[in-house]
Amino acid sequence: MADASVREEFLNSLTHDSQIIKLFDLMPGIAFYIKDRVGRFIALNQKTCEYCGVAQEVDALGKTDHDFFPSSNAESYRADDFAVMESGQPILNRIESEPHQAGSDRLVVTNKIPLRNAEGKVIGIAGFSRHVDRLSGRAGTADDFAKTIDHLKKKYNEPMSTSELAKMAGMSVSQFERRFRRAFNSSPRQYLLRMRVEAASRLLTFTSRPISRISKECGFHDHAHFTRSFKKMMNMTPLNFRKRQKGE
Repeated sequence: MADASVREEFLNSLTHDSQIIKLFDLMPGIAFYIKDRVGRFIALNQKTCEYCGVAQEVDALGKTDHDFFPSSNAESYRADDFAVMESGQPILNRIESEPHQAGSDRLVVTNKIPLRNAEGKVIGIAGFSRHVDRLSGRAGTADDFAKTIDHLKKKYNEPMSTSELAKMAGMSVSQFERRFRRAFNSSPRQYLLRMRVEAASRLLTFTSRPISRISKECGFHDHAHFTRSFKKMMNMTPLNFRKRQKGE
């Protein structure tokens, strides 16, 4: 308890414009940002400024992703943000295309965590991403999977086999599954399922389409499969997620 109180006292003595955030400007490969409960930028480092196309942090403060990115990209980022804030569950080490261009062959590792106030209420998120220049061990370069990830993002709602994805990456099925799991900490099928749930969360947030229709559009076998998968990942049913997103 003594150690915790010392830390709290020290952190409370910092200025509101915390110098700690400035540390991320010294990490050129890291894009860091903080957003509030409605998705407005509260803090961002220079790399995130570059992604947003602004010269300095002050030019982005109070604005949202819609001010800087194409609508489809902005809605995707915001849906992820709100999913983290609503569920209280972080997004950890997710591999995706670089933010400033769709279909980029550059990949980044993305992390987002909920931020809570003294009462424990989620008031925003903090996130950061970094380039994946080389996968660990003998997995090879990230470019080995860039084409596969881009295909999954574009065709996530269509039937596809692991053998098809392995062929696209120029690997045998066993080699592909082994390297994919090492790189992304999940099997190809699990990764695809996660993409489908994330796509569904965007549609639940930004459209009024029936849940059964969203289930089909996102590639789920049936409504029951969709509900089970969604609840397992988001800790709530699709219906409850939609209600919470709309403030009901």
